[in-house]
Amino acid sequence: MNIMIIGASKGLGRALVEGVGSAGDTVIGVSRQRPQDVQSLNGAAIAWIEADMSHPVQAVNTLAAAAPSTIDVLIYNLGIWEAQAFSDAYNFLNDSDDSLQQLVEVNITATLLALKRLMPNVLRSNKAQVILTGSTSALRQSGRPEVAFGASKFALSGMADALREGFRAQGLKVSVLQLGYLNTEDALSVPVAEAAARDDGHTVPVHDVVSVVRTMLALSDASFIRELVLPARYDERF
Repeated sequence: MNIMIIGASKGLGRALVEGVGSAGDTVIGVSRQRPQDVQSLNGAAIAWIEADMSHPVQAVNTLAAAAPSTIDVLIYNLGIWEAQAFSDAYNFLNDSDDSLQQLVEVNITATLLALKRLMPNVLRSNKAQVILTGSTSALRQSGRPEVAFGASKFALSGMADALREGFRAQGLKVSVLQLGYLNTEDALSVPVAEAAARDDGHTVPVHDVVSVVRTMLALSDASFIRELVLPARYDERF
């Protein structure tokens, strides 16, 4: 199986590269630069494509030229947020026009262009699957004030719904993971119990997301997870 992960250099993306593949699979990471010492924990082969998604047109052209002809699973994990997001200092009115445009370019435009370029490769697979990593900030009444970030993550659900309808006849599975606050400090090399204890139940270890994705990839061809909400245990919004 060929698994491509866009936004793979650190945090959750790196954990997905290291954790979702198995022996016989090839995991293709995509980021501006390949991180050092990245390796599969389960015997998968790892390849890398260096592409800067903050320059969407150039990046997706690079992706289209370097991608394998068949992609069984495409995981789009890329997203940026406002400079003061998730802090008491955040104020939508203080965000510069340039920063808002850049956020939309990376979170929405790059996503659309990458999906357009790579969908032919995905549809060549008899197990075609797309997984978009969203955010609980995209949910109605999420309790978060970040306007641009929330809007861009909300857009992923619209993309997913439209892709399902557009390629339903080809059997395309499209899933959105609405993820809560993540503990990205602890890599998969850290025991999961230790990672889970870091923020006293207020963040989700990347280990849990990797476990969910591995389960999604192991489902039969008869089913798929349409949307999954994964908040932290003690997230007061849920």
